[in-house]
Amino acid sequence: MQKKIVIGIAAAVVLGAVLFVYAGIFNVAADEHHSKPFYALMETVRERSIAVRSRGILVPPLDDSAMISSGGADYNEMCTGCHLRPGIQESELSAAMYPQPPNLSQIRRKDPAQTFWIIKHGIKMSGMPAWGPTHDDQRMWAMVAFLQRLPELTPEQYQILTARTDDDMDDHEEPSNGSKPMPGMEHK
Repeated sequence: MQKKIVIGIAAAVVLGAVLFVYAGIFNVAADEHHSKPFYALMETVRERSIAVRSRGILVPPLDDSAMISSGGADYNEMCTGCHLRPGIQESELSAAMYPQPPNLSQIRRKDPAQTFWIIKHGIKMSGMPAWGPTHDDQRMWAMVAFLQRLPELTPEQYQILTARTDDDMDDHEEPSNGSKPMPGMEHK
C-alpha cells in the first residue's frame, strides 16, 4: 500500500512537471524578471556549481605584467560589451541582458580558480560563452590575471593595460578591422 502511494505521488509530480512545461507557464522572456525566491535559488545553484567544479584547479602565479597585459587586451576585445570597463557603467548590451552580467571593473571573485572555470566553461542561459573550445588555458589564465587587477584601475590605466602589442598579435588571431586579413580569408 505504501509503495503505491509513493508511486502515485511520483507520477503526479512527473505529470505536473510535464503540464508545467507544455502549458508554457514559465516565461523565458529576458525582460520579465524572475521572482526573488526563484532568482535566489538560481544564484545559489550557479555559485555552488562553480565552487564544486573549480575545486582542485591549481592557480598559477598571476602577477606577471606581460600576462596581465595580454589578458587585458583580450578582455578589452571580448568582454567589455557585457562586463564593462572603468568609467563605463552600462552598455546597450549589458542593459538589455537578464540576468545582467556583473560589472567586472567594480567587483572581483575572491577565488581565481572560479574565475578561470567560468571563463573556460561559460554559464548556461546567461549569455556567458565558454571560451575553452577556442582559447588555451594560458590565454584564459592571462584574463584571470587581468581581472584580479581590473577593479583597481582608472580609465587611463585600463587604456594602457589593454592595448594590443605586436607580441600579442603574433600569439593571437589578427584583428578583423581590415589591417590584416584573418587566416583563410586572404584575397588571391
